[in-house]
Amino acid sequence: MSAADFWSRPDAAQGLITELKSIKGVVEAYRSLHRDLSDEIGLLEMCDDAKDLAHIQEVLAKLPAVTARVEGIEVQALFTGRNDARDVFLSIHAGGGGVDAMDWAQMLQRMYMRWLQRNGYEAELLEELEGEEAGIKRAVIEVRGRYAFGYLKAEVGVHRLIRLSPFDANHRRQTSFAAVDVVPEYGEIDIDLKEGDLRIDTYSAGGPGGQHVNKTQSAVRLTHLPTGVVVQCQNQRSQILNRKYAMKAMASKLHQLEESKRDATFAKMYGEKGEISFGGGQIRSYTMQPYTLVKDERTGHQTGNIQAVLDGAIDPFIEAFLRWKERKY
Repeated sequence: MSAADFWSRPDAAQGLITELKSIKGVVEAYRSLHRDLSDEIGLLEMCDDAKDLAHIQEVLAKLPAVTARVEGIEVQALFTGRNDARDVFLSIHAGGGGVDAMDWAQMLQRMYMRWLQRNGYEAELLEELEGEEAGIKRAVIEVRGRYAFGYLKAEVGVHRLIRLSPFDANHRRQTSFAAVDVVPEYGEIDIDLKEGDLRIDTYSAGGPGGQHVNKTQSAVRLTHLPTGVVVQCQNQRSQILNRKYAMKAMASKLHQLEESKRDATFAKMYGEKGEISFGGGQIRSYTMQPYTLVKDERTGHQTGNIQAVLDGAIDPFIEAFLRWKERKY
């Protein structure tokens, strides 16, 4: 970073700065924990059981917080994959269940946005296609921050919601499905994108009507002709910006496709998603009726506090997945 030409390539420079922050975050977290534990242990060794009972009780009260810090560092030690430190494109797609499924997809979008905000990630909505009556058909969010793929890969798969439908006049119980996909982000420099292999279409950004419809041809759809991979971006007002984000997303998807051919574990993780409906490889169920329960079908981790989960408290599920995956592979 001290080199004279460090900023001659801004994108590469920014990537290096992000990498440095990530490494510093791990090292500083360990150093801080080690320092605090050493201080406490040193003081405890000097304590007299009778005279310093108040201090001993004060230390005991700190144990849950210390345990959480230790477990957090242990989780970071599980990030050994070559993509774990990368930024990601997080996509949500409504599946079987009609309007309820579209509403469910939007609920998941809100859940992830709250988790991202709570954990200090930068999130930008690149695409959002709203449903005709309610909710969304799909959304794509670019996520930037420490170990974005390492954490969010736990969410890849079909999520099932069981509740009394607010869109059913008889308030019958409805099962809805939505799929979540997480693709590590690669820049255009990481993969050779030839203009001749791309079909570029522009169109007006869609929406429910009125002020939400972009009157200019700003939305961009890219099709990679050799593979059939399609990406689109419409949330920026500028066609140039939409094309830039679409190119980044295309590069990432093609890179993922190439890696999946070489890496059986990576391919298996994405292949488990299946159809977005019954029997489609659900990874997690969210039950609101007749009782409240969120259960991960892979790890068995569960909680009855569904509202907290929908408000972004998904860290226990992510950590349980990372530990389960480490044991499994």
